[in-house]
Amino acid sequence: MYTTIQLEKNTRERLNKLRIYKRATYDEIINALIDLIPGGDEEGKYTAEFRASLLRGLLDIRHERTYNSAEVRARLGL
Repeated sequence: MYTTIQLEKNTRERLNKLRIYKRATYDEIINALIDLIPGGDEEGKYTAEFRASLLRGLLDIRHERTYNSAEVRARLGL
């Protein structure tokens, strides 16, 4: 089954740079990116929700949307 998704030109260009081989499809590229998110550890498999939260956390770190311990204490009034 196929579906159409809208991509910004910049997004398409970024995906094209990630092609493993010349004729790789966007489906293959996107699935390769999803597979980079850990699927589990020695305690078992992660849920889809937990995997998504890991990705959000990594993006928060990358975009500097985090707080150090002093900032957390100040926000909590400790």
